[in-house]
Amino acid sequence: MSDTVSTARPVAGTEAAREPRSAEPAVAVRPVRQRDAFFDNAKYLAIVLVAVGHAWEPLRQGSRAVTALYMLVYAFHMPAFIIISGYFSRTFDGSPGRLRRLVTGVVVPYVVFETAYSLFTRWTSQDPDRPVSLLDPLYLTWFLAALFVWRLTTPVWRWVRWPLPVALVLAMLATLSPDIGHDLDLQRTLQFLPYFVFGLLLRPEHFRLVRRRRARILAVAVAACALGVAYWAVPRMNYAWFFHADSARGLGAPLWYGPVMTLAAFGCSAVLVACFLAWVPGRRMWFTALGAGTLSGYLLHGFLAQAAEYWGWYEPAWVRGPAGMVVVTAAAAAVMTGLCTPSVRRLFRCVTEPGMEWAFHRGAADRRAAR
Repeated sequence: MSDTVSTARPVAGTEAAREPRSAEPAVAVRPVRQRDAFFDNAKYLAIVLVAVGHAWEPLRQGSRAVTALYMLVYAFHMPAFIIISGYFSRTFDGSPGRLRRLVTGVVVPYVVFETAYSLFTRWTSQDPDRPVSLLDPLYLTWFLAALFVWRLTTPVWRWVRWPLPVALVLAMLATLSPDIGHDLDLQRTLQFLPYFVFGLLLRPEHFRLVRRRRARILAVAVAACALGVAYWAVPRMNYAWFFHADSARGLGAPLWYGPVMTLAAFGCSAVLVACFLAWVPGRRMWFTALGAGTLSGYLLHGFLAQAAEYWGWYEPAWVRGPAGMVVVTAAAAAVMTGLCTPSVRRLFRCVTEPGMEWAFHRGAADRRAAR
């Protein structure tokens, strides 16, 4: 989601690679890089599902089918984003350049949009006494706070011998403690941590494995079974387990449910993410370029989702019928598509991708590059 996550790869066979060596000293030139269409496609499709999931929230009451679809989508759309974020965070080493990108691409958008959502929530009277606090993420901004923490800890996970089991243990322990505060939404940060660590462990061959034709066919059967299980589970299970935002006690469950549900949810989500990635096209599509603008789409669409409820767009009776479900889904997908376009991305780049060269010292590498 975050555009601080690069989806680029070097272009092989450039003219510079075929030129004969010159007797004169060569000037080091970075290879031309292009974005990987597969990951841009995955980011766009996942962000559309995020918008659709938010649009379905007011329609869940009284509809078992909508709730089942909602549960299924929430089981994998954020895990997919987090796994991809972890995959492209493998090279984070705490160097000045990467820390600068972390500040400009994660910290600055977090500060801006946390403030904006707090004020917007006051205006819509959803919480008129809501304080503007940078320590208590509101609505969508939790992801930026969590990404900041996860990425800072990346060198640690590269050093630990069994990173995924350790991350799972931390997530399970988090569900046992209802006393974890709201600071930086630490409960959700810890419970989603295994997905980020899982992404750190992935390699290109793992993504090629799920994109095989056999995997695509198998993914259809698995997804169909998952939808059936979700429909069966609606009256029997609290789908809030997939939000990873509360302890077991906070969800009204026995203490031992937390570790068990953490492992069960991780297994289900990992399988569904594999199914999702199996269907993502690897070639350039009409929406491939929109994958670069998912951060702006993610951060902006929340204002429209909250405004839709505030302005009563869900009040007409027909909206809660099958036709309304289709219209709401199409509208959410169209709005998110528009918010991911290059024009919107450029318009909000000052707060989602600020350069901020003025705020940092120029290192020796930067000065050499400038010369």
